[in-house]
Amino acid sequence: MRLLLTSDTHVPTRARALPRPLLDAIDDADAVFHAGDWTDTATLELFTARARRLVAVHGNNDGPDLRARLPEVAHAELGGVRFAVVHETGPAQGREKRCAERFPRTDVLVFGHSHIPWDTTAPGGLRLLNPGSPTDRRRQPYRTYMTACAVGGKITDVTLHRIEAAEAR
Repeated sequence: MRLLLTSDTHVPTRARALPRPLLDAIDDADAVFHAGDWTDTATLELFTARARRLVAVHGNNDGPDLRARLPEVAHAELGGVRFAVVHETGPAQGREKRCAERFPRTDVLVFGHSHIPWDTTAPGGLRLLNPGSPTDRRRQPYRTYMTACAVGGKITDVTLHRIEAAEAR
C-alpha cells in the first residue's frame, strides 16, 4: 500500500497553491495522511476529491470550519500497520517517550506543526514521522513531504521528498 504523508499546507496563507509534485503524489497514493494546518476548506476539499483514502486532523491554525470536520487525533490501520495522526507533539526533547506513552497501541505516529522533517523510533518501537511542509520552509532550506509503503504489518521505504523552488510555484 503506497502512502503519502504531508502536513502544514497553509494554503492560501503561506502559498497560493499546492506544488505539482505533491498533487501528483496524492494521485499515486493508496492513502494520504495530513497532519493539520490546512488553513482553508478548499484545500481539504481538494484532498478529499483526489485521495483514495484520507486520514487527516486539524491543526492549531485551522479555524472552526475545519475543526468541525476534522478530529484532533485520527487512527487508521493500513497494510497491517496501526497509524495515529496528530498535529502537535510538543517540544523535540522527550518527544519519543511522550508519544509512546500517549499512543501505546500505535506503530506509526504522523505529526506536523514544526515544518521540520522528523523520522525517529521510540525505544518501544513507535515510529514518529513528520513530513515537514510542502509550502513553507520555516527553519529549513527546502519544502518537503514523505512517501512510504505499508505491507504485512511493516512500514517500509520511508522517503523524504524535497520540492525544488521551481516546483513550488
